[in-house]
Amino acid sequence: MPDYQTSPRTHTAVVGLQWGDEGKGKIVDLLTSRNDVIVRYNGGANAGHTVVVGTERYAVHLIPSGILNADKMCVIGNGVVVDPEKLLEEIDSLRVRGIEVGDNLRVSDRAHVVMPYHKVHDAALETVLAARAEAGGRNLSIGTTRRGIGPAYADKIHRSTAVRMGDLLDEGRLLERLSVICSLRTAELAALGVDAPPLDPAALTAKYGAFGRRLASHIEDTTYLLHDCHRAGRSILFEGANACLLDIDHGTYPYVTSSNCSALGIPAGTGIPGALIGRVYGIMKAYSTRVGEGPFPTELHDETGHRIRERGHEYGTTTGRPRRCGWLDLVAVRYSAMICGVTSLACMLLDVLSGLPELRLCTKYRLPDGSTTDRFIPDAARLAGVEPIYETLPGWSEEIVDATERTRLPENARRYLDRIETITGVPIEIISVGPERTQTLVTT
Repeated sequence: MPDYQTSPRTHTAVVGLQWGDEGKGKIVDLLTSRNDVIVRYNGGANAGHTVVVGTERYAVHLIPSGILNADKMCVIGNGVVVDPEKLLEEIDSLRVRGIEVGDNLRVSDRAHVVMPYHKVHDAALETVLAARAEAGGRNLSIGTTRRGIGPAYADKIHRSTAVRMGDLLDEGRLLERLSVICSLRTAELAALGVDAPPLDPAALTAKYGAFGRRLASHIEDTTYLLHDCHRAGRSILFEGANACLLDIDHGTYPYVTSSNCSALGIPAGTGIPGALIGRVYGIMKAYSTRVGEGPFPTELHDETGHRIRERGHEYGTTTGRPRRCGWLDLVAVRYSAMICGVTSLACMLLDVLSGLPELRLCTKYRLPDGSTTDRFIPDAARLAGVEPIYETLPGWSEEIVDATERTRLPENARRYLDRIETITGVPIEIISVGPERTQTLVTT
């Protein structure tokens, strides 16, 4: 067995530092050439990573972005909740476009399965919680993607009502489990006001057993697989889904996702010790966005916010929902960088800010009692009461999509980046000035 106290910290992680949609897929695609194995460790089909290669645009939701490179191994770790039907659709759609998906994709037998009743439960609960607002109460809905992610993770914790990918390979065991689960879930859905026939364990077993047969060649114990890769000297790149401010423990609770999507989720979601990760790239936009409910201190409701949304094409990869847009919140970015142990930053979509006469950076919050703080508040109720305190910097009028080096950016763009580095205390090593692979400035 390897001595992890002396093993080199050779592996790399990519994590989002805001509320998701930072452009992690592009950076994973960029770093894939330097690594042998690409691993998803959290989340489910609620995530969407987009990679643009020439005129081709690829959106992946469950499969790691590294799948666009046929010589790389892609792994869906045990911390992911997998919708087998969506996974197969994703595999088929990639193959149709000439992307190889075979032995290069492995799925943990311990990853939990998103079942149809999870999606129904997710949507029904959101509807019930939102209905409070119509009755004069406070809207308690989270604004989920309604893809069953939260209920699937809840069943993981319940244990006795969970289904794992390995269970799909044994239809006898699957039927036994679903016979109990379906009776419980039928009663629960009825209590939420769902008018539907009782869940049929035999029908579900037949359907998901068929999924298991199609996926059988991909399903294995990925924890041992990844340790074997480490011992063999193969470099691993961990691809985070969602982002740190949506982390179930460290995000703006309760308006968060249901997994540990900071770098802290890697050991639990893969079985690889954090001590083996030497580099953590924190991905951030040059501004802030958020989808769904929850506090957003720097949100813009004016023409500037609309301009950023349209110029940045700020619509969800997974849902198509318009994203809320605002000035860059460096209180939040600095907090996330601290939580994730970030060693370098990637600043994405800098080109979106071209043409704005001035830019604002949030560096502190003013609290309801009049005091100020430079510490992030990962509690939705308290964060909703803060007022952002801004620094104002001059903008730049030049387009930067053709820039090839940081030193060739407009002076005010360089000043903006310099200020981000000063406030976060982390160097910016990657700058994205456009959606294509080639529109990326790497300083290391």
